[in-house]
Amino acid sequence: MKIVRVGLDVPVDTLFDYRADDATGADLGRRVLVPFGRRTAVGVVLELAQHSEVPVAQLKPVVRIVRDEPALDAADLRLLGFAAAYYHHPLGAVVMNTLPQRLRRVKPTRAAPPRAFALTAAGAHAEADDLPVRALVQRRLLALFKAQEILDPAAMRAAGATASRALQQLVARGWVEARAAPVPPRQTGVVAAPPLTAEQGAAVQAVTAALGNFQAFLLRGITGSGKTEVYLHAIGAVLDAGHQALLLVPEIALTPQLENVVRARFPSAHLVSLHSGLGESDRFEHWRAAQSGAADIVLGTRLAAFAPLPRLGLIIVDEEQDASFKQMDGLRYSARDLAVVRAQQRRIPVVLGSATPALETHYNAVAGRYRLLELTQRIHAAPPSIACIDTRGERLADGLSGALLEAVGTRLARNEQSLLFINRRGYAPVLMCHACGWLSGCPRCTAKLVLHLQDRQLRCHHCGHCAAIPVSCPDCGNPDLAPLGQGTQRVEAALAARFPQARIVRIDRDSTRRRFAWQTVRERIQAREVDILVGTQMLAKGHDFPHLNLVGVLNADSLLYSTDFRAPERLFALLMQVAGRAGRGADRGEVLIQTEFPQHPLYAAVRGQDYGAMAETLLAERSAAGFPPFVHQALLRAEAPSAASALDFLAHAAQIGRQLPQAVTIYDPVPAAMVRRAGLERAQLLVQSDNRALLQQFLGAWYARLATTRTRRTRWSLDVDPLEF
Repeated sequence: MKIVRVGLDVPVDTLFDYRADDATGADLGRRVLVPFGRRTAVGVVLELAQHSEVPVAQLKPVVRIVRDEPALDAADLRLLGFAAAYYHHPLGAVVMNTLPQRLRRVKPTRAAPPRAFALTAAGAHAEADDLPVRALVQRRLLALFKAQEILDPAAMRAAGATASRALQQLVARGWVEARAAPVPPRQTGVVAAPPLTAEQGAAVQAVTAALGNFQAFLLRGITGSGKTEVYLHAIGAVLDAGHQALLLVPEIALTPQLENVVRARFPSAHLVSLHSGLGESDRFEHWRAAQSGAADIVLGTRLAAFAPLPRLGLIIVDEEQDASFKQMDGLRYSARDLAVVRAQQRRIPVVLGSATPALETHYNAVAGRYRLLELTQRIHAAPPSIACIDTRGERLADGLSGALLEAVGTRLARNEQSLLFINRRGYAPVLMCHACGWLSGCPRCTAKLVLHLQDRQLRCHHCGHCAAIPVSCPDCGNPDLAPLGQGTQRVEAALAARFPQARIVRIDRDSTRRRFAWQTVRERIQAREVDILVGTQMLAKGHDFPHLNLVGVLNADSLLYSTDFRAPERLFALLMQVAGRAGRGADRGEVLIQTEFPQHPLYAAVRGQDYGAMAETLLAERSAAGFPPFVHQALLRAEAPSAASALDFLAHAAQIGRQLPQAVTIYDPVPAAMVRRAGLERAQLLVQSDNRALLQQFLGAWYARLATTRTRRTRWSLDVDPLEF
């Protein structure tokens, strides 16, 4: 009798045994349909066995082994096994949650037949001037059709994010029609690349020399120094060798722009993207193209770190310092760290790129574990000038100083673009009654409801709770409620009142909620149809606007008050990233930071644009304080309807931990920084050690004991290498 051990998407750290007399070694990594309770579930075969601890009479047979789909290969399973073991999460849940949604269903999957589109006779005689001037994507799409005559959907996406809509408009004009015939091969070769600087050339040579061997590189390059060009040359070498490349970026907003750049450079390569913004069908098709080896380049956010790639030859992690690479719920993994592990397992190079690397990454380079490659010069542009505006004693107009408003007016007169950066969306962070001190608090969180004036709502940005704006104070009845602080909406309104002739665009999660909204705005910015941008962190990195020459930073001081030991590092990185948006064209950029602490050492480092000095200072502080990277940490989080329940569970967990053989420090349970979220009280327990292996040994034994503990209504999770406390 043959037995398969199946991983299922359940919160139990075990595999489930089933009979499968026809199973072979080739079925490892295949999906299976199995009876589970009163339903049929989808799982993945992870082990084969001859014996089971379950009595033979109780073993249920597998309903079906899905052999019409490729299996996850041994390399994929090795990475998933590492992730489950290191982050102490059930293996079955790890495996199943890395699959596209369509593969987690019992219903069989069928791919839609590929469709091609071709020019009609009318389209062949049409000209771009026959289209509206603002129909930029239609014009680009028409040019692509005239160059290649027949295109598939992937090739059409090079025209822009709204290519699908533009295609339908060309079809409606009768210029393009669907074809069932197969798409002819796309043009071969690569587009001519710009010449490399000496620093870029050295970086490319180092990476390409390491192909076929494991080597972790830190590519530290100031903004505008051409890191992307290094990536593209390295990818070209990988494609020439017949391998696949994986390129990870932190934000969905960065993928369309970078996708167009990569697609234009490698028109003959099959490029797919993987991120949560894709529809279910697109994600399934792209994932399958990666797994089959048909995709040459995979571009995605953190979930792409697990993409199956049989010919993988290179991994690149752009903006590696970004916290978005850390998953904050479920399997709390770091895509950046898994990228390094995956490269080591596959014996291939991995490139971690950043202008302001995470201190852990910088420390690994200093210690010799990573090889440091540096780009110190901007390409065809000088670094921006950075200055602080001392706002002490000044009465700001909706958060805007006179000096900053004057600078914006000067740029408007020169027909140049400006960016005002404030990392708070909404109109104001809180609504206040000055008569009694009432603040608009969230009833489900220890957070304030943010005023969204345009929607006439108060919203919690943590749990999603919404409420109408009260007509009077709920406590004292005072009708004069006032917004306190600034958000992007308030800054936008203030600028519109000050500069009524200016074309102002706000870019935050609210304004870009609709699909393709951000891509459309980006095209308007490139076409110089926008004068002033007001935005959040979405605009801080990865974007190249050649006519944007002024960056103003509002409310930067808020991060100086944080209790998080990583706050100075994050503030420095954020300011350097947003400063890098200025002056990427012919004119030198200017950056103005409003602050009440202009002499603070952090702002001095920003003005000097000296990452190295700042990193060494912060590392010395962390070494003295006993913080990462000099220690390794894990955080046991608990949430329950009452604070007492959460703290009692953690106290019991600490007691269990202290009974185990340990070389770790177990701290006392404490309330979380945000004590209540979505109606649940939250607490946490920190464990740390100066030896990663010893910490992992302890966590393995501790997790096994905790998994058998009855917790009633308390939910808990283990966060290894936490970024937030």
